[in-house]
Amino acid sequence: MEVKGFVGKYIVTADIEVKTGLHIGTSKEDLEIGGLDNPVIKDPKGRPYIPGSSLKGKMRVLSEFYHGKVSKDGNVHKCTDPNCPVCGLFGTSVDNKSDNTFARTRLIVRDAYLDEKSLEPLSDFLETKWTELKYENTINRVTSRATPRQQERVPAGAIFKAEFVVDIYDGDGDKFLKNLLLAMKLLEDDYLGGSGSRGYGKIEFKNIKVLKRERDYYLGNKEEEKVGEYSTLKKALEELK
Repeated sequence: MEVKGFVGKYIVTADIEVKTGLHIGTSKEDLEIGGLDNPVIKDPKGRPYIPGSSLKGKMRVLSEFYHGKVSKDGNVHKCTDPNCPVCGLFGTSVDNKSDNTFARTRLIVRDAYLDEKSLEPLSDFLETKWTELKYENTINRVTSRATPRQQERVPAGAIFKAEFVVDIYDGDGDKFLKNLLLAMKLLEDDYLGGSGSRGYGKIEFKNIKVLKRERDYYLGNKEEEKVGEYSTLKKALEELK
């Protein structure tokens, strides 16, 4: 297998602003009388957060559709093309890799943690310290009987701090950085978490900052390079064409 030389890393940070209620669920081990039917995932301090796996998984799916990589069986796309815009960025699990394939995952997606100050203006209106409850009904099509349930959501206006890391190898240039920004833009026009077809999970990336740390940076011989700061993804994509 061809081993490409390590060039450096792009460090991308951004604010994720929740535009409509966000629900990323978790398992509920204990059933409590009057408790929540569908709680959101929280950190050990009880604050909601966005798992990196949720961000990365949804961006990969959207990238597969965008680049025409969705298979007829619906399984995750995986190939041995070293220039694949999906596998090159998100990685591949192909076992029998060709000799000229470089299949290491380039993208790291960190868990995105809540900016607590973003919810202070809403504190008087929330059912819990960090979240809201949305009451919904499922309706029996025959009897028209409604069954109520509670859905916990992160309210619109919440901001989470996100970080993405893209490894750079010989010959990459900035193409995988651009693929990441494209995937983020696709996510903005889709939804994150559950119940997206019912209005949940619209997000927007703001205050995007891109740094480049070349190989010598890690040897202490060079400072990181500021690639750019962008108020929106649209501006980042326009300037990095």
